[in-house]
Amino acid sequence: MSHTDAPTTLEDAGAELLEALGSTGVLVKARATDRLAAAHDASHYQFTPRAIVVPSSVEEVAAVLAESRRLGIPATFRSGGTSLSGQAGSAGILIDTRRNFRQITVLDHGQRLRTGPGATVRAVNTRLLRHKRKLGPDPASEIACTIGGVVANNSSGMACGTEHNTYRTLESTLLVLPSGTIVDTSLPDADDLLRLAEPAIHAGLEALRDRVRTNEDSVARLEQLYAIKNTMGYTLNSFLDHDRPVDILEHLVVGSEGTLAFVAEATFRTIPLKTHLATGLLVFPDLAAATLSIPALVASGFATIELLDATSLRVAQRDPEATDALLSLQVIDHAALLVEYQEESAEALELRVAQSVEVLRTLPLAYPSALSTDPTTRAQLWHIRKGLFTAVAGSRPSGTSALLEDIAVPVDRLYQTCIDLTRLFELHGYEDSVIFGHAKDGNIHFLLNERFDDPACLIRYEAFTEDMVDLVLAQGGTLKAEHGTGRIMAPFVRRQIGDELYEITRAVKRLIDPDGVLNPGVLVSDDPHAHIRDLKTTATVEGEVDRCVECGYCEPVCPSKDLTLTPRERIVLRREMARAEGAGDTALLRQLRTEYDYDGVQTCAVDGMCQTACPVLINTGDLVRRLRAENQNSVQESTWSVAARHWDAVTNVAGVALTITDRVPAALPRLATDVARAVVGKEVVPRYTADLPKGGRRRPRLTSDSPAAVYFSSCTTAMFGAAGDYHGVAESFVQLCNRVGVDLVTPDDLPSLCCGTPWKSKGLTVGYTEMKERVTASLRRATREGILPVVCDASSCTEGLEVLLESAGALGIRVIDAVAFVDEHVLPLLPAGDKVASLTLHPTCSSTRLGINGALSRVAAAIAEEVVVPDEWSCCAFAGDRGMLHPELTASATAGEAAEAGAAASVAHASLNRTCELGMTRATSTPYQHVLQLLNQVTRD
Repeated sequence: MSHTDAPTTLEDAGAELLEALGSTGVLVKARATDRLAAAHDASHYQFTPRAIVVPSSVEEVAAVLAESRRLGIPATFRSGGTSLSGQAGSAGILIDTRRNFRQITVLDHGQRLRTGPGATVRAVNTRLLRHKRKLGPDPASEIACTIGGVVANNSSGMACGTEHNTYRTLESTLLVLPSGTIVDTSLPDADDLLRLAEPAIHAGLEALRDRVRTNEDSVARLEQLYAIKNTMGYTLNSFLDHDRPVDILEHLVVGSEGTLAFVAEATFRTIPLKTHLATGLLVFPDLAAATLSIPALVASGFATIELLDATSLRVAQRDPEATDALLSLQVIDHAALLVEYQEESAEALELRVAQSVEVLRTLPLAYPSALSTDPTTRAQLWHIRKGLFTAVAGSRPSGTSALLEDIAVPVDRLYQTCIDLTRLFELHGYEDSVIFGHAKDGNIHFLLNERFDDPACLIRYEAFTEDMVDLVLAQGGTLKAEHGTGRIMAPFVRRQIGDELYEITRAVKRLIDPDGVLNPGVLVSDDPHAHIRDLKTTATVEGEVDRCVECGYCEPVCPSKDLTLTPRERIVLRREMARAEGAGDTALLRQLRTEYDYDGVQTCAVDGMCQTACPVLINTGDLVRRLRAENQNSVQESTWSVAARHWDAVTNVAGVALTITDRVPAALPRLATDVARAVVGKEVVPRYTADLPKGGRRRPRLTSDSPAAVYFSSCTTAMFGAAGDYHGVAESFVQLCNRVGVDLVTPDDLPSLCCGTPWKSKGLTVGYTEMKERVTASLRRATREGILPVVCDASSCTEGLEVLLESAGALGIRVIDAVAFVDEHVLPLLPAGDKVASLTLHPTCSSTRLGINGALSRVAAAIAEEVVVPDEWSCCAFAGDRGMLHPELTASATAGEAAEAGAAASVAHASLNRTCELGMTRATSTPYQHVLQLLNQVTRD
């Protein structure tokens, strides 16, 4: 089905299918919202599943596959959805393996690691960090891509080459075959068990092994194909590299893209983490000079050698964060190589850098270059490379799709390949297409934008693809080096590997998946036009989301990912609503809008963490805030507007109310709020729970003749009292400053001021405007027009004040969080205290976005001998009052971190935002305090 044949209505999942899947005991999702959200991934293909299942065990996966075979409905596994080649979509049953397969176990002090397919590469490497180890595969999508995808696509990356890719570092797996047979390849007798359980598969693999090995042409072809990076077709080199059928099976599954088996567990041999780094951008007069220099750079030991062509450099110059050196470059035919040494010790790095002087001196550089070990400079250099995708994809015309492709050729043919690719771009009219990539491996990526709702563009794309295939094969290259065959290259596998090896490929598929239920159309296809069918069109919707490339990088950091929707899903559903409206499908549109209110709007924490991971810098919270504003009624807008004008009274009343309810049985206020929620609305009235503290104190006013800063204490300290009997953060911060002679002053009308976040997050524009005007005027007076900085004691309020002042045009007023202020101005003067043994620390989404987690860690280190930040840390989603309106959101967001924090058994627990402290207290049943409260306690005389 081509994009022009796409249905305009959503077909029902089917009662028989839902009944069959329900009988397995697995969680089944079949609403329009669920299915259409899952129809999108990072590729430019789109398939709407009939149902999504979320298994929690290998037994449930086996049961689902049994029903898939019985009904003849295909099944596809999906975890991160970052795959670019169309291998993670299904029009049948989509099996979500991300939700319940995230277990990570470090073995042998980090030498080995066992993990589930739902864990991300970043999460795995975080666990390995303390052991100074890492995974061999280092894909650029490590923040979001999962181990299931890493195995399915035989992932590699910038530094691992072919030596440390998935195929080479995988030690064992737990597999579920299409028949339901579970194979544990780690067992000593695994091969015998496979022979007993699946005699046909065992015998068939032996026969295919012998067929490959006795064919000299096949052996020579496989050796040639795998001399460079290659993810085209099955990893048929398994027949050469392994003897036992069970080992052949395991390595055939690597790179099989979900067409042979489910990988329920994978054990890897890890590699050393090299933390001593030196980086440099080497600019050459032209592409020939750059590519001809690669052998010398490889010989000198550079771990990464990244190529940027002339167009890449010109695109990078548009980036606001481009370095001065890059901006001063008059790009004509220039090319650059971004190089980096990676060593395990400072001494080894120093030797490398010293040796590089002579190497660089002999290169035909356009400008003198040197390597840098400075973290800031290195970050800027890598931003040039990593910002290319952002620059091109983010500025593409609305309605187009960004296609990131990859190929590999022998290094000595890299120059000619790049030249020929550039000519193809010009021939087919692809402007601003860039070439960059892993030059050390002859592996390059190219990025182009295309519109698939225009028949002429589709013809152009098809013609370009044919020309590109001819080009790469003529250079002895591979059509897919890292991203997998998928659908995009499935029609070209035979041309890549030849007739005989293609017949072996088809025999492997028939042998292991005789019913063809696993991911049909991926990797193996007889349809010569498969790559131009089922293409995804991108509807123009709204400015906040039109840049989205649906890569899914945002999903792991989203608090609601396990409850309702992720940012990617919120965006694609907006596109689906626009599509339904354009097609006149009012029933579907009504259903999507109804379901979106809770899933998309009310359970979004609007924490902005998605922007920290998004390659095109989308903050989906901005979209949700706008939608909330559009849905506000006049009564609520008026009520909150009045509250803005009388905020001092509102916060005092809230504090008194909490103090009163703290003295009565918790059932009474809970019943009262439940009744009010039923009458007024669950999105209006917060729910009282016994874990809420008593009320706080009215914010203090401070005066001084020579203040160092203006103190803007958060109104949450007036509403919510401090944990236990301790001084609250306001008293603690003032006492810490007094102790070292730092004077503070407060705005004269502080009790009536707020950072504006409660109004902004709810989309209450009138009240927000009123508060913004009052706060801006007050802080202009208090700071003497920006001479003094403003210090706030809650990280979310610090960020809220920054946003408020920026929107008001008061850019001259600097806002700093109290923790960062103490780190800079107080901590160096503070006498050392009697530290506690251990402290579990919860950074916040705001502290992350503000970039102050380093300051937070330094303050925490002054409190405790050991500071633990849980590996499962994430935004708590309490989000002001969101955790009281929707406690299920906070419960879901904090589940992993809470379990880890409980296991740590620390003496103290801290954060730097009062409502986040409440959220973590609720999640762990352990009191969390502001980190400055603890610092005040341990340093008190």
